[in-house]
Amino acid sequence: MRPLTVASPSKTGNVTIGSLQLESGKVLQDVSLAYERSGSLDAPVILVCHALTGNQYAVGTDDTPGWWAGLINQGSYIDTNKYQVISFNVLGGCDGSTGPLSENPETGKPYKGDFPFLTIRDMVNAQYEALQRLGITHLKAVLGGSLGGMQVMEWGILYPDMMDVIFPIAATPYLSDYAIAFNNIARVAITSDPNWNNGQYSHDSLPESGLSIARMIGMITYRTDNLFNDRFSREQTETGIGESHKEATYQIESYLNYQGKKIAQRFDPNSYLYLLRAMDSHDIGRGRGGWQQALSLIRSPIVAIGFEGDLLYPPSKLELLTNEANQRGGKADFHKVNTRFGHDGFLVEFENWGNLIQNQLNE
Repeated sequence: MRPLTVASPSKTGNVTIGSLQLESGKVLQDVSLAYERSGSLDAPVILVCHALTGNQYAVGTDDTPGWWAGLINQGSYIDTNKYQVISFNVLGGCDGSTGPLSENPETGKPYKGDFPFLTIRDMVNAQYEALQRLGITHLKAVLGGSLGGMQVMEWGILYPDMMDVIFPIAATPYLSDYAIAFNNIARVAITSDPNWNNGQYSHDSLPESGLSIARMIGMITYRTDNLFNDRFSREQTETGIGESHKEATYQIESYLNYQGKKIAQRFDPNSYLYLLRAMDSHDIGRGRGGWQQALSLIRSPIVAIGFEGDLLYPPSKLELLTNEANQRGGKADFHKVNTRFGHDGFLVEFENWGNLIQNQLNE
């Protein structure tokens, strides 16, 4: 295993980019993005884009490692002795960037359910503006998984000359109807919660039950049936069959209940909904003549990584993307990682695929 010791303390802060016009035509005022910045400030820059419930803390600290600390660290696959790594909390997020929890300058109150709908392209445009204000005009690489992988693809299209290589991971050129279906169930769970109040809920009366259910729905799509079956093996809880329908009879139930309660303690339900909506709208071909034609706009090499058993983002779709890119004169490589973790493979087992990124960066 690689060490989880960061090269130097990460710098965190916020970048204010002013007003931002969204794809919808609406304009957000006083936009700010929270960021984490690790490594030497004069080193080549790598931009990392996070997934649905991620945040800017990709590297983190020794005491609180970030969500990709196993991939990005001193002497690791992405070496913070060699590279500067920046990650932003996405526009619409709830970890410091402008989102539903932010104050609406027009009302002096939090946006909550009045926050405008966003797209992946809006998120990328906001990050581009933030990088400009940090004095960063070129990127060694852009990489991310899931929602982060969607951003990576849009980065390659919207700003094709800004980076040397892009790494779309555990993502597809557009979100499938199958994945949208699961997002809709999650959305209905939150908006049906008695505390929902059209998104105008108070801090003391959150739609926690709805968000918990939404998270549980997501959890069963992120990993494979084999992993769940082998891990829990129909093991029962101490209560056994119990006397109430609210009691967990099996350990898998306890696990899902725990994950649901955990997300409700740290994530804003409105942000969850807005990010789901942005994911639903993801289609690199929208307004560009189809996703195949959109690939012609990418000028940097593409290194795509998919994970076996990924229900939401089948690796076959990512392989199809790289084949199409090559046929159109681009340079694209596809790698399929064998794993039992399915979609969540991009968050674990770095020893099985981290070298793919490391080798490309070293070229």
